[in-house]
Amino acid sequence: MQEAKYKRVLLKLSGEVLAGEQKTGVNAETVGKICDKIKEIVEMGVQVAIVVGGGNFWRGRNGHQMERSTADYMGMLATAMNGLALQDALEARGINSRVQTAIEMREIAEPFIIRKAEKHLAKGRVVIFACGTGHPYFTTDTAAVLRATEINAEIILLGKSIDAVYSADPKIDKTAVKYEKISYLEVLEQDLKVMDSTATALCRDNNIPLLVFGISDPENIVRAIKGEKIGTLVK
Repeated sequence: MQEAKYKRVLLKLSGEVLAGEQKTGVNAETVGKICDKIKEIVEMGVQVAIVVGGGNFWRGRNGHQMERSTADYMGMLATAMNGLALQDALEARGINSRVQTAIEMREIAEPFIIRKAEKHLAKGRVVIFACGTGHPYFTTDTAAVLRATEINAEIILLGKSIDAVYSADPKIDKTAVKYEKISYLEVLEQDLKVMDSTATALCRDNNIPLLVFGISDPENIVRAIKGEKIGTLVK
C-alpha cells in the first residue's frame, strides 16, 4: 500500500455532502461511503480530525426573519446531529471516534478540550468537531481552520461539490479557469469564495495549506492523503 503523505489532517465536510442526492437530512449510503474511505486512511496510520457543517438541516441565513445569533445557534445544533451520524457510521466500521462539541451537551458528546482531542488522535481515534466555534457570526469553515491550527494539522482537506478552485463558477461560466495551485492572497484579492474571508485569512496567517477537491467521489480522500495531484492546493 502506498504510504500516506500526511500524518495528521483535518477533513472539512459540509452538511450538504452528507445529504447526498436527497439534498436534506442524512443519507446513510453517502455517509457510509465517506466513512469507508476515512477508515482506509486511518488504517494507513493517518490521524484524522473532522469538522462538519450543518447545511443539510439548517443554515443561519435561512433564519432571515429571526435574530442572527439565534439562527446561527440553530445551525450549530445541526452540526452536532451530523457529527453523531458520522460517529455512528465510523463505529459501525470498527473505527473508534469521539464527537467534541463547542457547546456543551455532555449526555451525547464530549466538550471540546484540546488536550483530550490530542490524546484521542494519538490513540488513532477519529475526532469529530461539531458546533463550529461555539459562537455566532463564525462559519464552520472558520471553525475548521481554528481546529486545524489547534491540533497542528499538516493540511486541511476541503471536500466540495466542485472538484477544484476556479476563476469563476464553472457551472455558470464555461470559460472559468481551473487552478492547480493558488495563494491565499490571490483567493482574497479575486474573491474566489473558496471559504469565507475570515477562514481564508486565518489559514494564511497560520500558514496552513488547504487542498480543495471534489467529494462526490469519496476515493479522492485517499488520493489526497497519498499526495496525488487532485483539486487545487492553496498555500
